Amino acid sequence: MSLVNAQSLENAPVILQANHLFKTYTQSSGRFGFSSSQIKALDDVSLSLKAGSTLAVVGESGSGKSTLARCLLQLHPFDSGEVLFEGKDLAKLDTSALRAMRKNLQMVFQDPFASLNPRMRVGEIVGEGLLIHGLGSVSEQKNKVQQMLERVGLSADDALKYPHQFSGGQRQRIGIARALVLQPKVVVCDEPVSALDVSVQAQILLLLKELQREMQLSYIFISHDLRVVRHIADEMVVMHKGKIVEQGKVVDIYNEPKQAYTRQLLSAIPGRKAA
Repeated sequence: MSLVNAQSLENAPVILQANHLFKTYTQSSGRFGFSSSQIKALDDVSLSLKAGSTLAVVGESGSGKSTLARCLLQLHPFDSGEVLFEGKDLAKLDTSALRAMRKNLQMVFQDPFASLNPRMRVGEIVGEGLLIHGLGSVSEQKNKVQQMLERVGLSADDALKYPHQFSGGQRQRIGIARALVLQPKVVVCDEPVSALDVSVQAQILLLLKELQREMQLSYIFISHDLRVVRHIADEMVVMHKGKIVEQGKVVDIYNEPKQAYTRQLLSAIPGRKAA
């Protein structure tokens, strides 16, 4: 990142903020499920995302990353705390206001095979959000879908095809098009490249960075892979057992991790010596 870009991000306003989020699940146990235990998926989690930047949320499976992603988007209710988008508390919005706000908060899912309806044509998948929000006429929606497909590196003619006709990387491009056709301000990317080959991962990461620059997007980037995070994120938080154990600029954490858990994650990167 250039010095100019770094300074502009440093002074950028906060677009999405979470304050003291708690989320507890009840897990049944015992032979007949009569016993139960409480699992803290989120334990006093606070973070902020600056406009135009990428904030990575990293940690092992079960650390609370995906739960956090869904709570930020109001897809899962949380027990207490608040999520603010441009200063507005999302939990206090009524149904219609929250629905209107969802245009600005979109998600790219982990699995490009499972997240696309196999019975729908690509044009229908990408344009579904436009239809739900009643944005534009039928012809305008069709044009927006075709333009978005081309913007993510596909063809306008691909709108007539079905998901099974595409490779994994192409399907993830469809998922990205679906998220961005509404021109959101914040996109949560939940492990968006973990199911892809390494060479395809690089292509998708480059595409996400290009689209961020062109569309002035802000990303929450969920990942367990710090090798990937280093190439896309500006700042990061490290989660472990529902808690944030370290946070800061990616370059600072990568070069001088302060927590043993972070050092453990970093040591798993191929070719990197243990700190």
